[in-house]
Amino acid sequence: MAGLRPDHETFQRDGWTLVVVDWAQLLAAAAEHPIELLRGVPQARLSLASGDQDGRYCYLLTATVRTGRGRPGTSPFTVLGSDPIGAILSGRAEAGDPMAQKVVNGLETAVREVSRRLGRPAPARTLAPSWTPGRLLTSNIVIDDATGLRTTVNHHALPGAGPEAEGRIVTLEATVVAAVMAPAHVVGFFAAVCDVLGVSEGVYEIGAGAGSHTADERVTLDQVGGLDDVVATFREVATSFQHPQAMARWGARRPQGILLYGPPGTGKTMLARALANEIGGTLREIRTPEILDKWLGASERNMKRIFQEARRYDVPTVMLFDEFDSIISYAGAGVDSGSHAVNAVAGIFKQEMNNLVAENPNVIVVATTNFPHLINDSLVRSGRFDIKLEIRKPDAAGRAQILSRMIRSLIAEHEVGGFRMFADDVDLDDLAALSEGMTGADLREALRRAQMVKAMQEARGTPPEPISHADLRTTLRDLHL
Repeated sequence: MAGLRPDHETFQRDGWTLVVVDWAQLLAAAAEHPIELLRGVPQARLSLASGDQDGRYCYLLTATVRTGRGRPGTSPFTVLGSDPIGAILSGRAEAGDPMAQKVVNGLETAVREVSRRLGRPAPARTLAPSWTPGRLLTSNIVIDDATGLRTTVNHHALPGAGPEAEGRIVTLEATVVAAVMAPAHVVGFFAAVCDVLGVSEGVYEIGAGAGSHTADERVTLDQVGGLDDVVATFREVATSFQHPQAMARWGARRPQGILLYGPPGTGKTMLARALANEIGGTLREIRTPEILDKWLGASERNMKRIFQEARRYDVPTVMLFDEFDSIISYAGAGVDSGSHAVNAVAGIFKQEMNNLVAENPNVIVVATTNFPHLINDSLVRSGRFDIKLEIRKPDAAGRAQILSRMIRSLIAEHEVGGFRMFADDVDLDDLAALSEGMTGADLREALRRAQMVKAMQEARGTPPEPISHADLRTTLRDLHL
């Protein structure tokens, strides 16, 4: 299990314990966008952002605590400003309006993305003053003895409530120069949060990824195991998106399409999702029912519509034609009406792909297939699909790497508050040898089965032990049967 568990630093103070997980990863994530830090405390939200303040690069710690009734409000840092529209959106976000919260959370990312696409430096994020969710009641400064951290604590009345109302919102804010930022500053800030909450005991965890993100939203190329050569190629493609000025200076054209082929379960679709996240863009997944239609001419119109929309995308977009062979199984020799229709769809696809990247450099097409022999060579020739990669089943070293990253991800997500999901006797090399011929999807299924067994044991009232090496050997053997 060496190296599988993220780095932890444990701090004890005033009867409570704070565990800081993967400090370096936490700072790196905050350099990209504001992140949620705190797990397991539903009445408080604690966040970390980074940006410029008075000409210095700093980190901003913010927290929102709602006392009395209700839930914590949105993070007190915002890019909306103080104009009437910003105030309205901020108020609606505080009230829990999901659309307003999406606007608040996504606006800064959109601004930075537009700047990146225009080849300009990303605008320096400025640490905004705290957003006031209600009338200010009291304000004071709390100084941490250990670090000297100065935390501003503001008590606000809930919107529409009087000063004696049962519920109120408390916002906390502290700024630390990046050069001296250390876990101890987070501990000092959390101590101020605990004073507001009245917390005097318990174990709490802080780390990147404490916010709500699905696996697909978070998957990156760093999480892809057993495909080092493929990942290297995808990183080069991502770099071409991230440096448009260099591409333009040399008249270089990045790849327009990528064909991924190989057995099912080897990670082809995951690679497309990881690429979309790597370029800071979106994934547009296109499946067979969206194109093929029984009515005469409808399939051709559907294909044209998809590419017309693609030419209007104004953010980096990965167009994923998953199971490409089922969309266009083009042989070119059919004489019946069905073959003519398929050939017509394939012909339109070829025409649309001829100049897609020239008309909209934001788009790249990724097609996946388990059966490359069903696809005519003219559809995937260079100029349409410049990169063709075979995604093979992983070897023993690849399987060990895949298992390592999957288990590490599960540990980071679920081992909270002293809970241990995996035992220390897990031997990745032995599991890799036992899983000969398995794909990444098979390995994920083996882990799912082990998790299910433990969950069912606990549901039936039997406190289970962590998932052991023997447990994983059992699930792997069961998959081979």
